[in-house]
Amino acid sequence: MSTAILTGAPVPGSSLADDLRSLGFDVQVAADVTEAARLLSAVPADRRVALVDPRFVGHVHALRLGLTDPRFPAATVPGALTAQPEARPALVRALDTTAGAVGAGVPTGTPTAPVTDRTVPGRLAVTMDAGGTSVQRPELGSLVAAVPTDASARAEAESALASVDDEAVRLRSAVKAHDGFFTTFFISPYSRYLARWCARRGLTPNQVTTASLLTALIAAGSAATGTRGGYVAAGVLLLLSFVLDCTDGQLARYSLQYSTMGAWLDATFDRAKEYAYYAGLALGAARGGDDVWALALGAMVLQACRHVIDFSFNEANHDAVANSSPTAALSDRLDSVGWTVWARRMIVLPIGERWAMIAVLTAVTTPRIVFYALLVGCAFAACYTTAGRLLRSLTRKAERTDRAAQALADLADSGPVAQLVAAHGPRIPGTWSAPVIALVGAGALIAAALQQPFGSRQMIFAAVFYAICSGVAVARPLKGALDWLVPPIFRAAEYCTVLILAARSDVPGALPAAFGLVSAVAYHHYDTVYRIRGGTGAPPQWLVRTIGGHEGRTLVVTVLAAVFTQHSAFTVALTTLAVAVALVVLVESIRFWVSSGAPAVHDEGEPA
Repeated sequence: MSTAILTGAPVPGSSLADDLRSLGFDVQVAADVTEAARLLSAVPADRRVALVDPRFVGHVHALRLGLTDPRFPAATVPGALTAQPEARPALVRALDTTAGAVGAGVPTGTPTAPVTDRTVPGRLAVTMDAGGTSVQRPELGSLVAAVPTDASARAEAESALASVDDEAVRLRSAVKAHDGFFTTFFISPYSRYLARWCARRGLTPNQVTTASLLTALIAAGSAATGTRGGYVAAGVLLLLSFVLDCTDGQLARYSLQYSTMGAWLDATFDRAKEYAYYAGLALGAARGGDDVWALALGAMVLQACRHVIDFSFNEANHDAVANSSPTAALSDRLDSVGWTVWARRMIVLPIGERWAMIAVLTAVTTPRIVFYALLVGCAFAACYTTAGRLLRSLTRKAERTDRAAQALADLADSGPVAQLVAAHGPRIPGTWSAPVIALVGAGALIAAALQQPFGSRQMIFAAVFYAICSGVAVARPLKGALDWLVPPIFRAAEYCTVLILAARSDVPGALPAAFGLVSAVAYHHYDTVYRIRGGTGAPPQWLVRTIGGHEGRTLVVTVLAAVFTQHSAFTVALTTLAVAVALVVLVESIRFWVSSGAPAVHDEGEPA
């Protein structure tokens, strides 16, 4: 239960107290500032508190946005202010300041301040901001939130209130402002009503997210049957899973049920669903005598590398100084033309379009065709987005911050070997030195994997050379124009090496084992991304050291290929490595995301 304190006597006929109770607040009334401070001090320290001007006129959803969003320690709308436990000391200090300014015993609604600060909640919000406590002010759009000071103003506010459908606004705002074509026009028009249905029955976003995962796993199981009926069912269930995937976020926005657990589930389950479905398709194809595990793993590698390009570029540039370029200006002009916006969103094959394509092709074709289409579509999208990012990086003059350089270093996932080389090896100057050195090492590694005999010592030498290049590449702060390419190059080198070695081994089960290993490592890399985006930094160094870093794992896999050349030993070794990495990464990830230190945000997801 939360507590709301009305800073004065209720206005006769007002529904404000009932509206606050409907939002979960216990309503109390204060006659003046001094009594408001006394009532506030009596509220248990672990409760959210709100101060509301009794003259408030507005929509319930305006109050909901201003007073119940769990993501912000303090928030305000005209005439109302809320503070969660961590912001209550700042609220108490601000209230003491206001009490001194207004005078003990003076009614709290006395309009003695400038127009924008006449209410006590308004004064408190300004005072808290000035004292260093950020107070969130949500965008209300057409929603009404006002504090009329006379009968005429009150009548005008009530008229504006009646002219806007609160529920219609709430439903519209439940849908993401920027989404793909398929999601916007084929899913969201009805999934928002499904979100409302869930809210009215007390379902939580986490429950819907879990339902989406279970539905996708059933779809993967259906695809694994290898029958036409199974493929049709898999396609239908995959689309249903995507509907639920959209619904969970809409439910969170509709009811403001944001949580740390929800952020983790929403950020990771999409990848788990997609990769599980790839595995289901590969198993189904194997039942029909077609081995497509290499294609399935290739699709996963390509998709993961696409995402890390997006993540790395965004982290490198979102807080850059003088962050502008002719390419960015052209992009902005194109976004002003309606049809180009949708065309550009579809070209990058976002999750809605991608899952729709996979579902339809699963139902009417074969797994091999599904993966061919997926690889071609994702490769084109990757080339399009990467070319745009390269042009922006080469044409803009931006100074990247220490925070951006640290984020790129964390995304690089350098292990003990690379860290040792970075600390004691050469630091090669040059704006483009880091990506060039990383590319040389990755190119030599992949070329050796393709050309050298499976299990050869030359492959181990190539992996050692790659590890040395990796350390040299990150020896200097990653502040160059193209340094955001370093983490994607490392991801491509590690994932592709595992894929190539497993494919060339001709050992039964090696590719499925490699699929499991890359899945576990990719989870670690996604987990790193979402921790950085939540503002809590990368996973602890002991975790990175334990699982070897990208260069350490690559060395281990090449050594395993050289040592275990028997018929099934390589498969067993890869499986063991995959299980070990998965256990360490998952245990630490779960510990972090259920802890109080995890960021209390709801991730909107990446369009790709």
